[in-house]
Amino acid sequence: MLLLQLLLLLQLLAPALPFLLPSPCARSPCARSPCARSLVPSSTSSSTSSSTSSSTSPPLFSSRSSTSSPPPFSPFSPFSPSPPAAPPRRSPAEFQQLVSDLSEVARSTSPRAGLSRTLSGLRAVSSTVQTNILPLLADLRNDPASLSNLADLSSDLSSKTYPALLRRLFENLGGTYVKLGQFIASSPTLFPREYVDEFTGCLDKTPPVPFRQIHEVIVEELAKSGRTPAATFREIDPVPLASASVAQVHTATLLDGTPVVLKVQKPGVDQSLQADLAFIYSAGKLLEFLNPELEKLSLAGVAEDIRASMLDELDFVKESRNVMEFRTFLESRGLTSEVTAPEVYPDLTSEKLLVMEKLVGVSLVEGGDEQRIISALNVWTMSVTSMPWFHADVHGGNLLALSDGRVGFIDFGIVGRISPAVLTAVGELGGALAAQDYRGMAAALSKMGAASADVDLDKFGADLERVLQNIGGLGGVAGLAGAGRISGDGDEEREIVNYLLDIVQVTESNGLRLPREFALLVKQVLYFDRFLSVLAPDLDVMQDERTVLSQKGGQEGGNVVIDVD
Repeated sequence: MLLLQLLLLLQLLAPALPFLLPSPCARSPCARSPCARSLVPSSTSSSTSSSTSSSTSPPLFSSRSSTSSPPPFSPFSPFSPSPPAAPPRRSPAEFQQLVSDLSEVARSTSPRAGLSRTLSGLRAVSSTVQTNILPLLADLRNDPASLSNLADLSSDLSSKTYPALLRRLFENLGGTYVKLGQFIASSPTLFPREYVDEFTGCLDKTPPVPFRQIHEVIVEELAKSGRTPAATFREIDPVPLASASVAQVHTATLLDGTPVVLKVQKPGVDQSLQADLAFIYSAGKLLEFLNPELEKLSLAGVAEDIRASMLDELDFVKESRNVMEFRTFLESRGLTSEVTAPEVYPDLTSEKLLVMEKLVGVSLVEGGDEQRIISALNVWTMSVTSMPWFHADVHGGNLLALSDGRVGFIDFGIVGRISPAVLTAVGELGGALAAQDYRGMAAALSKMGAASADVDLDKFGADLERVLQNIGGLGGVAGLAGAGRISGDGDEEREIVNYLLDIVQVTESNGLRLPREFALLVKQVLYFDRFLSVLAPDLDVMQDERTVLSQKGGQEGGNVVIDVD
């Protein structure tokens, strides 16, 4: 089944294969690329291409020795009439390793789930083609003049149409691919800007599963601990509060009258996700094998990161532990009078069922005030510096203004982890931000990222200053200043991602690639900056004594603390 999926992938990628595979044009220059010849039919060019290919194309497998050093190549790059140089050839041993890797992945995948996802994929591709691609081709037929400049056309398609088509395809595929789209949107250090920006709008809103199927999952999960729904709940509301690609949320009442929330994993989603992840990983390995230049992009490595991230979200026991650890942190700091998280019922919780307290409130942006946003910012900042992980999805829907006056943190399925070295660099970055020392900021960022060469700190600092001023001051980036707040108008998520992309772009232009976890951290800070602009526009968090960020001292409880004063 995995082989069938890979064959379908190659069929779908057929138009792009001239970019992904070794090209005879790389060794025998011609006036036009293979892609250009395929778009403008010509018997002459077609025969020439066939003849050239048969006479000059080397076998796929040979020794790895190569005297050429081809330039870096990215499948995301726009069309260019000058193809990359021929990549190194693969050896038989590498082919055997590829077969071994794919076989191991295939053995871990359910054949039934693989068949189901293959059929779903065909339907999604068909729907996307009919809705989006066929109208585009019709427009091209009606306007032949648009084909006069193929380079400009392909560049425009690459930067605009391709990301949009891929997002729509992912949404049609649903499940894993929606999560993958969200992973792309939250990983500006890994993916091109146009794809990150487009996938910001990837919607994780799927039709609810009939309650009968959800009830079956509840029955199966409770049976693991010897319980039944009738002996556990007084009632379960069959109408879901929310429905996403992986889970569905319902309200319920315990036998003692306590209102709770049930997060129930949709039936079969685990096997479908395993099949999808196996396909994504295998596709990455296959493309790297077909063109070794793609190894520089670490497609298989990125796929493995995606796999680990998504599998964590599938395990509700892990999420329940995150919630309980956060509650313990609040209790140990005496913060429960200001902030809370849902109480978890571990005896009723399993990998596919999470039972927790129902918090009553509205979005913090809608129902909060200055004191509540200060409490939320203080708690989150302390958790970053004192816990092994931080809440990495603090958008407006996951911070609640509760009816009892407190702030509620919910949804701990996505968390970020920062190494001690990066956390130390974050502390240095905070100090440089407070002092408006742009060269110091550059030095701190250089310590936490992978540099391709020695970084020019003076130039990097000057670039950072320009970007931060364009955003609207230091507060727009670090949530630390009182001026230049992010506007509450427009699409909050897209606005924040665009600011984050500006920061990532300037770091990469200076030869530095920041870890994904740092991008997650900055994104949460930008969320808080947005909240502050709405709830406390005149607050100076660097000077106001009510904020943790205004307090001096670099150590607290043996952990590194961001010192920004």
